[in-house]
Amino acid sequence: MSASTQVPEIFGSLVFNDHVMKERLPKETYKALKRTMEKGKSLDPSIANIVANAMKDWAVEKGVTHFTHWFQPMTGVTAEKHDSFISPTEGGGVIMEFSGKELVRGEPDASSFPSGGLRATFEARGYTAWDPTSYAFIKDNALCIPTVFYSYSGEALDKKTPLLRSMEDINRQALRILRLFGDTETTRVTTTVGPEQEYFLVDKKLYSQREDLILTGRTLFGAKPPKGQEMEDHYFGSIKPRVMAYMKDLDQELWKLGILAKTEHNEVAPAQHELAPIFSNTNTATDHNQLTMEIMKKVAARHDLVCLLHEKPFAGVNGSGKHNNWSISTDTGANLLEPGESPRENAQFLLFLSAVIKAVDEYQDLLRVSVANAGNDHRLGANEAPPAIVSMFLGDELTEVLESIANDAPYSPKCTEVMKLGVHTLPRFPKDTTDRNRTSPFAFTGNKFEFRMLGSTFSISGPNIVLNTIVAEELSQFADVLEQSADFNADLTKLVKTTYQEHKRIIFNGNNYSDEWVAEAERRGLLNLKSTPDALPYFVADKNVALFTKHKIFTSTEMLSRYEILLENYSKTIGIEALTMCDMVKKQILPAISKYTDKLCRSALDKRALLPSISCEMEETLITKLASLSASLCKKVNQLDDELLKVKEHEGSAKELADYYKDVIFASMQEVRAVADELESVCSQEDWPFPTYSKLLYDI
Repeated sequence: MSASTQVPEIFGSLVFNDHVMKERLPKETYKALKRTMEKGKSLDPSIANIVANAMKDWAVEKGVTHFTHWFQPMTGVTAEKHDSFISPTEGGGVIMEFSGKELVRGEPDASSFPSGGLRATFEARGYTAWDPTSYAFIKDNALCIPTVFYSYSGEALDKKTPLLRSMEDINRQALRILRLFGDTETTRVTTTVGPEQEYFLVDKKLYSQREDLILTGRTLFGAKPPKGQEMEDHYFGSIKPRVMAYMKDLDQELWKLGILAKTEHNEVAPAQHELAPIFSNTNTATDHNQLTMEIMKKVAARHDLVCLLHEKPFAGVNGSGKHNNWSISTDTGANLLEPGESPRENAQFLLFLSAVIKAVDEYQDLLRVSVANAGNDHRLGANEAPPAIVSMFLGDELTEVLESIANDAPYSPKCTEVMKLGVHTLPRFPKDTTDRNRTSPFAFTGNKFEFRMLGSTFSISGPNIVLNTIVAEELSQFADVLEQSADFNADLTKLVKTTYQEHKRIIFNGNNYSDEWVAEAERRGLLNLKSTPDALPYFVADKNVALFTKHKIFTSTEMLSRYEILLENYSKTIGIEALTMCDMVKKQILPAISKYTDKLCRSALDKRALLPSISCEMEETLITKLASLSASLCKKVNQLDDELLKVKEHEGSAKELADYYKDVIFASMQEVRAVADELESVCSQEDWPFPTYSKLLYDI
C-alpha cells in the first residue's frame, strides 16, 4: 500500500474526534457534546463520566496508560502533568479507571507558572478545566485533554481562556449584524485561522557546538557568509533529500493528530522552510499550531537535525514569521469577508470590511503589542518582514470601491482581463483584479486578512484575541446604530462612508519598506513602536483596559499581570543572551584568538630563525590586527559585565528594568558582536571555536 493511500487511514487516528465519538458515545451524549462544540451550548456535567469512560477505553486500546490535562500557560509553550489510569483493587491488583471528575478538572501547582503577581508562591492552588470544544488526542503515550488554566481566585492564567471569551464575543456581535440583514438561519459565527509556520533546520552536530543556539535559540555571533540569500535561489527551490525526508515524517505525525498540514516549501533564506495548514476555527488552529511547533522539534531530532523557531536565528538573512490568515465564517458556510462578484453592491461585506478597517486603525497599538517580544524586535522591518508600523493593504479594487462611496461617485468595475502568456499551448486564465502586497503588516488577500507581523515562536492566541475583540467592538458599535435606524439602507451607506473617511489613514497599498512610508506614516499619525518595551505600555492604556473589560475578555487585574509577564520575559531573554555572550567570549572566542595569535607568532619566529631576511609581513599584519581587535573585545565584554552587575539598580519596576536591558545591555551586546564577528573574519577556520554561518546554513 502506498503512503498516499494510507493518509485517509492515519489522519486523525490519534484524535478522539467526531468519528470516534459518534461510534463510542451513546446517541444522546454524542448530541449533547456536539451542541457544545458547534453551538457553544453549556455541557451537562452529568455526561462527563460517560465521555471520560469512552475516552479511556479508546486510549487504552491504543496502548495508552496515562492521561494529562494539556494547557497553555503564559510560558509560550504548553504544559502537562501525567497521571496513570491505574486504580488499586483488593488483593494487590489494579484496574484502569478515568472518572468524569478527572476529565473535567485538574489541579496543577499554579505558583511555578508566570502570573505577573497574581499568585504568590505560598498560594499554589490552580485549576485546569476541560475545554469540550477541542478534541482530546494521544501524544507521547498519554491521553491529552485540552484545558483552560486559572487561579484559585478565578483569574485566567493561560492563553486559551481569553481566546475562547473573544470567540464568544465576536459571535454575539456578528450575529446582531447578520440579523439586521435578514439572516435568521445562521446560529453561530466563528473566526478561522490558517497560520503559516516558518522555521530553520540545522545539523544537530553543528548545533551542539553552539552555546548560543542551545541557550537562546539564536546565534549571538556570526560573520556574514560569502553567500547568503542574494541569489534568491532557495525560495521555492528544489528541496534537499534530507529535508524532504524530514518533511515527509513531519506530515505523517501531524496527520495522525488531525492537523491539516497542507503546504511545504523552501523559504527565502538558506536552510529556511515553511509549513502551512488548511484553515480551521481559531481555537483548534491555536491548539494545532502549538502541537505543530512541538512535533517539528521532535521529528527533527529523529533526523539528526534541529528545528529553530526563533524569529531571527541568523543575522543578515530572513527571519521567521508566522502569517496569521484570519477570516470570519458562519455555520451555514458563508465567509463574511468574501467580496463576491460585485463588492460595491455587497453591503454586508462592506459593513464587515468597515468594521475591520476601523478596528485596525483605532487599535493599531494592540495589534503591535500582540506581536511584541525580544525575538521579533530583531525581525520586524528587515529582510521581507513587515515594519513595526501597523497599516492595512486593501488593493486597488476595494480602495476604489470605498473611495466611490466616500465621494458619492459611481464605481466602474474593472473588466476581467485574461492573462496572455504568449504561448498558444499554455492555458489562459482570468487575471485577479488586484495584486498582493507582501510588505504589508495586515493585508486583504481575497477573502481573508493576512496578519504578517507574528513571530515564528508565538502562540497565535494573543494576536487572535486582539483581532476578535477589536472587530467585535466595532460590530457592536455598528449594531447599536443600525438597530435603532428608521432607514436601514441610508444609515448603512452613511456608516460605511464615514468610517472610511475617518479611518482611511490606516490604508496603505504601497511599499512598506520605503523610508518615504515611515515619514508618511508619521504624518498620518500612525504609531511606530520599534521595540517591545516601547509597545507594551499601550496594552494597559485606559482605552484598551476599557475595551477588554467591557467585552469580558480580561479583567483589569489579568491585563496588568500579562503586562508584567511580558516585560519580565523581555528582560529575562536579553539577560540570558548577554550572559551567554559573555561566557562565549571569555571561554571560547578570546582563548581561540590567543591560540591562533600564538601560532602566527611561532610561525614568524620560525621563519626568521631559518632565514633572518625573510618577510613576515603577513604574520605581523594579522598579529597586529588580532591584538587590536581582541583588546577591544576584552574591553567591551568587561563593560557588558559591569552593566549586568548594575541590573539590580533598575529593578524598581518591570518597565524600568526592560528599558535598561533595551537601552544599555542590548546596545552593548551589539558592540561586542561587531568586534567578535570581525575577529571571525580574520581567524583561521581551524581555530575558530564554533561552526560558522556557512556551515550552519549549507551543511545539510
